[in-house]
Amino acid sequence: MTGPKVLGVIPARFGSSRFPGKPLAMIGNLPMIAWTYKNSLKSSLLTEVVVATDDERIRKAVLDNGGKVAMTSPDHPSGTDRIREVALQYPDFGTIINVQGDEPGIESELIDGVAKLKLDRKDWAMSTAAVLLEEKEITDPNRVKVVMDKNGRALYFSRSPLPSQFKKTVPAYRHLGIYGYDRDFLFGYPELPPSPLEESESLEQLRAMEAGHSIGVYIAAKAALSVDTPEDLDIVIEDFKKKGLI
Repeated sequence: MTGPKVLGVIPARFGSSRFPGKPLAMIGNLPMIAWTYKNSLKSSLLTEVVVATDDERIRKAVLDNGGKVAMTSPDHPSGTDRIREVALQYPDFGTIINVQGDEPGIESELIDGVAKLKLDRKDWAMSTAAVLLEEKEITDPNRVKVVMDKNGRALYFSRSPLPSQFKKTVPAYRHLGIYGYDRDFLFGYPELPPSPLEESESLEQLRAMEAGHSIGVYIAAKAALSVDTPEDLDIVIEDFKKKGLI
C-alpha cells in the first residue's frame, strides 16, 4: 500500500460492568474481537491493524485467529491511553484510527471514511463518524447525538436530544465511537485542560472541543450494531445468520 501510513488500533479489555468478557463472546465459531479484527482488515486505508489489550485471554484469542496484538499496561484509565501506548511501537505512522472492539460487523466504508477525512483535513485535530438517528432514539441518553456545521465540523456532542426539535423536526445524527487522530495531537491529548463539559456529559471528545480543537464528522450510510449488553449480542448473532456469515 502506498501513501500515508495509517494505524488501526482496536482497544479491548476483559472487564465490563454490563458484559464481562465481552471481547471473547462467541459469534458463530469466532470470538467478537476476531470478527472486529477481520472486518477491519477490509479497510483500504489502514496500513496495519492491531488489537491493544492488557488481558492474556484476549491476546490468545486474537493470535489463535491469525491477528496481531500488543499487550499494554493494565493501569490505563481509557482506551485512548491504551492506543497511545501502542502507537509508540509504530513511530512512522502519522495517523491513528481507534476502532471499537465491540463492533464485530463494522463496515470498511466507515473506517475508510473516518481515515480519509482525517488525512484530507490536517487542520482538524480529530475525525469521527455519525449516522442518521431513528426518531425513537433521540431521547435515549445512551445514544450520543452530534450536530455539525455546513462543512462537517462537529459543533457539539450530547446525551440530551440534539437538536431539541423545539419548533421544527430536523434530521438528528447518532455519534459512532470511531476516531481518527493526528499522531502529535494523540500524544498531546493528556495535556489538555480538564473539561467541565466532558465531565457533565461523560463524553471524552468534548475535552478536545472545549480546548478549541476541531473534530470532523464523516456521515456513514449505515452502521452495524455495537454490542453493549448480552441482548445486543443476540441481535448481532441473528443479523450474522441472516447475512450467511455464520
